[in-house]
Amino acid sequence: MIFEELGHIEEAELEAQSRFERRIHVCAAAGCLASGADAVKEALSGELQSTGLEERCQMVGVGCMGLCSRGPLVSIQPDNVLLAQVRAKDAKEVVGTLGKKPPKRLACPSDLPFFKRQLKVVLENMGRIDPERIEEYIAVGGYSALHKGLTEMTSQEVIDEVVKSGLRGRGGAGYPTGLKWSQLSKESSPIKYVVCNADEGDPGAFMDRSVLEGDPHRVLEGMILAGYATGATQGFIYVRAEYPLAIKRLNLAIKQASRLGLLGHNICGTPVSFGVEVRVGAGAFVCGEETALMASIEGGRGTPRPRPPFPTQSGIWGRPTMINNVETFANIPPIIRNGGKWLAEIGTEKSKGTKVFSLSGKVVNTGLIEVPMGITLREIIFEIGGGIPFGGKFKAVQTGGPSGGCVPDSGLDVPVDYESLSHLGTIMGSGGMVVMDDSASMVDVARFFLDFSRHESCGKCIPCRVGTVQMHGLLDKIAANRATSEDLAMLEELCDLVRKTSLCGLGQTAPTPVVSTLRHFREEYLSHLSGKA
Repeated sequence: MIFEELGHIEEAELEAQSRFERRIHVCAAAGCLASGADAVKEALSGELQSTGLEERCQMVGVGCMGLCSRGPLVSIQPDNVLLAQVRAKDAKEVVGTLGKKPPKRLACPSDLPFFKRQLKVVLENMGRIDPERIEEYIAVGGYSALHKGLTEMTSQEVIDEVVKSGLRGRGGAGYPTGLKWSQLSKESSPIKYVVCNADEGDPGAFMDRSVLEGDPHRVLEGMILAGYATGATQGFIYVRAEYPLAIKRLNLAIKQASRLGLLGHNICGTPVSFGVEVRVGAGAFVCGEETALMASIEGGRGTPRPRPPFPTQSGIWGRPTMINNVETFANIPPIIRNGGKWLAEIGTEKSKGTKVFSLSGKVVNTGLIEVPMGITLREIIFEIGGGIPFGGKFKAVQTGGPSGGCVPDSGLDVPVDYESLSHLGTIMGSGGMVVMDDSASMVDVARFFLDFSRHESCGKCIPCRVGTVQMHGLLDKIAANRATSEDLAMLEELCDLVRKTSLCGLGQTAPTPVVSTLRHFREEYLSHLSGKA
């Protein structure tokens, strides 16, 4: 197949969709499926058939619509109607009111701040297309960036646009993406690898899972462009085994793209070749660390390696390897379509573009959001998130998973970007955001995350293997009101030791929840020491 045939596929799909008066979108992401979305879709399909409307209304399972706290979600287009907490028993009423005023008890206003305050770049197709049909992705402009990159741009020009965009790695470290691509492109090895890190394991994080489930071709397109730009011919997507739906849809997307000649040898008649394989992790959080991830792909035990050499110099099987996360690759197609300058105009001076967050915890609107860099935590929690439920009082928000810290109310007006969050003693991380109300014990919060890091330590280096156990033991003593001031001093000393001497990022950042809660909520620790907690 040649690229021109993609235009024919796009025209055919749009023509097929135009035959229907309406499209009924049912969320087919993991969260809504767990709430019964499959039964809702089946009931709606049955009702359309029984009323003779199946020729006029198209039923489509789509990716995450964002407002997970009110699923299963159903949208009706082009009426711009959103229905929340729909059940199978509601099918007759929903179908009976098509084209009319929707049922009041199900209607969800589309002008809620939750929707209006977002800016969707990575999530632009979520809730709009069937992730299991490549034709629907092509119909909304999918693979047009690949067409442009491979036929109108040199590999260096692709890298230049990524550099201009100012895109930084969305996996947490914030390393300049264009610089990493440049480093790999300069390596002379005949074999290079591109890896998508989808080993999302942070408690409260579901950003990457949602993108893979709802728009898998977007990630593939970004990876193919990365391969072209850097000279790599093989890609791997490393996904945690706990994401079976994402794995299923990724494998299906790879088959569909290969069938159309968008993956494999001589892509669409060009000299460019690139293949992608899915590798499934076995549930080890440490494999999110890039050198441990590479060891797992090679078939070994997932333990970190010292750096240097860095992966772009010596990675999988000793070959130059570039690793970006899901959201980073999902940013690439719109950058190539619209130009790097377009993305650079969004966000702040040093943190360009948007960021996807999973908003969870004690907040009214839990779900998946995408906002421009520079928005404040207050805007996210109290406008988009709708504030604390039942009139509760905000206490803290934890960002960055086990590697991040807790931000008190005094930090709510700080912009959400890489630099500002680090000044508060936390990180953006991959995008997990857990809100806590005044019922939360910050000592228990620190203990929870440290317990997670202790359990997930690979054990290779002593500071992490032993230090996290000792720190957790001290937190147990503090929580039980059995600790002394000497124990607290020892805890702080251990935090510094583990942070400075651990081999990889897991150990180096494991103390962060403890350090941040000591910084912002020290009085709670002192209350336990005095026996007043």
